[in-house]
Amino acid sequence: MPSKNTIREYDAPAYYHVYNRGAGGAVIFKDSQDKRKFMSILERYLDETNENYLTFGIELLAYCVMNNHYHLLLYQDSEPDEITKLMRSVSTAYSMYYNLRYKNKGHVFQSVFRASRITEEPYLLHISRYIHLNPRTYRTYYWSSLKYYLNTTPPNWIHPDRIVDMTPELYIDFLEDYKDRRLLLKEIKKQLAL
Repeated sequence: MPSKNTIREYDAPAYYHVYNRGAGGAVIFKDSQDKRKFMSILERYLDETNENYLTFGIELLAYCVMNNHYHLLLYQDSEPDEITKLMRSVSTAYSMYYNLRYKNKGHVFQSVFRASRITEEPYLLHISRYIHLNPRTYRTYYWSSLKYYLNTTPPNWIHPDRIVDMTPELYIDFLEDYKDRRLLLKEIKKQLAL
């Protein structure tokens, strides 16, 4: 029986929330060098101006790289199998780097990447929020695309403009509102348990 959100066939054009974690929940991004390497691999395959590597017709809209997992919000325009090719290439390249650096053998990632198709615009915006709120220090967390939603000009291979048409102030309010509601619900549940 296939695991939840392990999609075998993709659509195009379509948006996908793609994610994976370390095998057995292990830390797979141990320091800034590891996170930088993962992002450079993504750039290698997404930057269409890069003539040294085969690039895929996919846009990266949002991302967050944590210590033991990552989240990507992707848009593929025309070829349904591009996500599979991209993620296979990224996973293989990062696993080779990781195993060489840490003298490790075997699987780095828990399984094949997971993907959830996003079919409604409000949910697309919510997923961007979910990805950006992953780190506790989300406002200053370096390994997230939030900076490109607020003021920093993104590199040509990251496309926040595809989903966000609000000012940086409105986007941060959008994040804060959800965070405050989650904290309020947590507090209410805690009080009800007393």
